[in-house]
Amino acid sequence: MLSDLNYKHLHYFWAVARAGSVTAAARQLGMTAQTVSGQISRLEQHIGRALFTQQGRGLVLTEAGRMALGYADRIFQLGEELQEMLADEQLDHTLRLSSGISDVLPKSIAYRLLQPALALPQRVRLHCNEGTFDQLLHELSSHSLDLVLADRPAPAAAQQTLQSYLLARCPVMIFATPALAERYQPGFPHSLQRAPLLLPSRDNVLRGQLEHWLEERGIRPDIVGEFKDGALLHTFGEQGAGLFPAPAFAASDITGNGKLCLLGLVEGVEEQYYAIANRRKLQHKAVQAIIQHADSE
Repeated sequence: MLSDLNYKHLHYFWAVARAGSVTAAARQLGMTAQTVSGQISRLEQHIGRALFTQQGRGLVLTEAGRMALGYADRIFQLGEELQEMLADEQLDHTLRLSSGISDVLPKSIAYRLLQPALALPQRVRLHCNEGTFDQLLHELSSHSLDLVLADRPAPAAAQQTLQSYLLARCPVMIFATPALAERYQPGFPHSLQRAPLLLPSRDNVLRGQLEHWLEERGIRPDIVGEFKDGALLHTFGEQGAGLFPAPAFAASDITGNGKLCLLGLVEGVEEQYYAIANRRKLQHKAVQAIIQHADSE
């Protein structure tokens, strides 16, 4: 039965899969290769499946081995986190906040939104995990996260278990290198006609707003790039690949080094930033601090 799984054997398997060979894993474990190989054989006998297959002089994972490795990664990484947490001398005086950051949210904005929790008088241990909106909501629903920061509220189907809070609104601006700004700033926004434009990918709420804004004004830019990662979009913009949108909150950071300048305001378009929490965790002090700070502004 699975409940009888020997986790020491599983750890030897994990070590071999990560090291790439029995010899390398044995060296890391301070054991003989014969001992490690024997422990893995026992694990394979117990579960009734081969985890490795011989390929030339090396070992490769079978399909069962690949699946087992995924679970082993999570098991032993959680074990390492547990050891680290229990070794913390200030554990009893520490407030832990596990937050999920939507991969479309600008990093500087995420910091601003989490700042009220970090300002609490109690010591806060922050754990941030970046992912897709759907992935993070799944982790929030399963109580793996205390909070998710995103550019949209939880969908209606999830509102029985999840609560969304609007934390901030922010105008959107268009930025460019000085050379591009000199060419396209006169006559903005109609100067964007056929201008090279970098946009966030279609899973970003801002993308739809920008397309609607352009369509309303009859502007058809030349979309030269689409980016899921906002930092990558910024990098391409800084190198002069095209004009690009960004929240006004980040304007000083974007223009501070002189490589980029403000082209103009995208009037009527704004980004919205939400905190989403599991209704069972609304009493978490750090979650309350983030929500209450937004209410006070």
